[in-house]
Amino acid sequence: MRARHFSLATGSPRIGWSTPEYRTMRPLSSEEIERIAHKRAGAKLGWYVHAAVYVVVNLFVFAISSYAFGDRPWSIFPMLGWGLGLGLHGISVFFLGAGGGFREHLVRQERDRLRRRQDGT
Repeated sequence: MRARHFSLATGSPRIGWSTPEYRTMRPLSSEEIERIAHKRAGAKLGWYVHAAVYVVVNLFVFAISSYAFGDRPWSIFPMLGWGLGLGLHGISVFFLGAGGGFREHLVRQERDRLRRRQDGT
């Protein structure tokens, strides 16, 4: 059985053995587990680095805005914009990314729904 996906790039269905649904239906090899673990750890580490840079840079920008350029609190605007990006990055890594709790919940729901439909119940 081959899984079917719609390709946004070509606008046509894409069929293949390496699709996510197929990978979740069979046991993973130790190499696949290692690759997935490295990918997830790298994504989380990337977010932690992003958060650390956000804190350091925004402390510097806040210090400049408070002590060097008068009393206007202009540093809040880049802080809010970058903070929104950091928050979305965190959501994509921890909740929506592969292995995220919310994503795994949705995958489990869809898998159960497809199995029920296939079984005719």
